[in-house]
Amino acid sequence: MAAEQDLKYTAEHEWILVDGDVATVGITAYAAEKLGDVVFVELPEVGSELAEGKVVGEIESTKSVGELFAPVDGTVTEINDAVVDAPELVNSDPFGEGWLVKIAFTALPTLLSYDEYAALTGE
Repeated sequence: MAAEQDLKYTAEHEWILVDGDVATVGITAYAAEKLGDVVFVELPEVGSELAEGKVVGEIESTKSVGELFAPVDGTVTEINDAVVDAPELVNSDPFGEGWLVKIAFTALPTLLSYDEYAALTGE
């Protein structure tokens, strides 16, 4: 994966790696830390049509249940089955093996830079 500084971010604590017209999406280390130990991840099916800002999945931890939001309009091209089978990857490697979905998109919304996201979280 790219360095955290090279990724884009959403205010919903998701990171996005853009490669051509495909966005790889995961949750940030900040979000993973706030959630606590992740015990369950529900992801959309491959082929699902997503609308930016709509709930597309769920991340459950020992502390709470969080919703996963689509950061872009598009179609799910791949999901990370490893995270479904081993949800703790979200905590142990949120910017690498803990990625969640890949989405083929037509346009990118305005996303946050690393510095803007850091300012948002106070990190």
